[in-house]
Amino acid sequence: MTAATPDPAPPRVRLPKRRGVELSLLVCAVLCSVLGYADVGLAHSGAVPPDVAGYGAGLGLLALVAHLAVRFAAPYADPLLLPIAALLNGLGLVLIYRLDLETPADRAAPTQLVWSALGFALFAAVVVFLRDHRLLQRYAYVSVAAALALLAVPILFPAVNGARIWIRVGGLSFQPGEFAKILLAVFFAAYLAANRTALAHTGRTLGRVRLPAGRVLGPVVAIWLTSVGVLVLERDLGTSLLFFGLFVILLYVATGRTGWIAVGLLLACVGAFVVGTLEPHVHGRVEDWLHPFASIEAGRGPGQLAQSLFAFAAGGMFGAGLGLGHSALIGFAAKSDFILATAGEELGYVGLTALFLLYTLLVARGYRWGLALRDPFGRLLAIGLASILALQVFVIAGGVTGLIPLTGMAMPFLAQGGSSVVTNWIMVALLIRVSDSARAPGAPVDGTVDERADGTSAVGGAGGGAGTAGTAPPAQPEDAR
Repeated sequence: MTAATPDPAPPRVRLPKRRGVELSLLVCAVLCSVLGYADVGLAHSGAVPPDVAGYGAGLGLLALVAHLAVRFAAPYADPLLLPIAALLNGLGLVLIYRLDLETPADRAAPTQLVWSALGFALFAAVVVFLRDHRLLQRYAYVSVAAALALLAVPILFPAVNGARIWIRVGGLSFQPGEFAKILLAVFFAAYLAANRTALAHTGRTLGRVRLPAGRVLGPVVAIWLTSVGVLVLERDLGTSLLFFGLFVILLYVATGRTGWIAVGLLLACVGAFVVGTLEPHVHGRVEDWLHPFASIEAGRGPGQLAQSLFAFAAGGMFGAGLGLGHSALIGFAAKSDFILATAGEELGYVGLTALFLLYTLLVARGYRWGLALRDPFGRLLAIGLASILALQVFVIAGGVTGLIPLTGMAMPFLAQGGSSVVTNWIMVALLIRVSDSARAPGAPVDGTVDERADGTSAVGGAGGGAGTAGTAPPAQPEDAR
């Protein structure tokens, strides 16, 4: 008898591209931004701004260019990432324009629109010309060298509001640390992906804890300490906290050891106590956090944090309405550090919840497609970029609501800041590229995402938990396609 021939494997079902869904959501995002722009004008002066059509056409054109880049260069990319980013960017422009009406001598919306256009352009360039995210792994040490150089340059320039984080040339200024965070994310992802086995299974044992070998962990710790040391010298504690959190998160994901989270929290608390006690600029912010109404009791009037808390309280559940708040009383940082207070006062708790849900969805999709990859570098890169966004939102929202001391960072896409909005668009472009690799047929990065007839998807890969860089999660529904 001859052995029976095994049945051939069933043909692979191609995932839907969902570019039509993306385009529809982009249209909704642009319309929401244009309606918000018109609403601000009506509330402030009783008339629709005369340039509302031009604003809508410009934003729509930028969104269309970004969509076409994704449609032709990353056709299987996640359909939610670009619309969420476009909506957040559009709402940020609306809020900055609204605050410009209170400060006609200091108009920031036109400049922010130019930076946003540059961000859209760089987004399209990254999506079109970076056809495989794994190419970045080759430039790990070039990335870290460039990051350290960018972090060190502002030391040569004068301090602005107590921190040396800006480079000003003529009438232009930018913040190099914003670009450095992407470069360090690339380096951390590449180094930890290459050494994750040694980090998890080598080194001495201390009690029940295995410490990684110094020759493996030493280089990445040295790079992290150098970057944080430079930032401390520049008094940029917000970015220092961001880099520390990024390092700990990626170390945990690469090794699967939950002990790194505990060690990270312990070191963060010790570092915060030491810096908050010894550094006068940071100590002042800690005092403002502990006693936000002390200036009122002393007869000097409310400070910025007190005004921010008043704005959130005045917004209530549904807000005062766009253009009807008084958050401009916060002062010079109303358009940057404290722009979330404007959203809280004029959109209320309901509007704030919607904003936080947008950020949550953006971060969750980054995690989802990172975990769908079996490629260790791609997984760590996607999780690192999504974690940067999550940490920024937490640090900024916590600071302006009084949960933690202020750190002086920009709310992603929402706040005034050209460097911030440009780097955020680059991060979204990289997430787009990763999601396309995870969903595209043929598994170009050694991972598979198969769609079944019932609409669910199975992510192929070796067994194991989601906490390690080389494993894949169990089957889960393929949503938002």
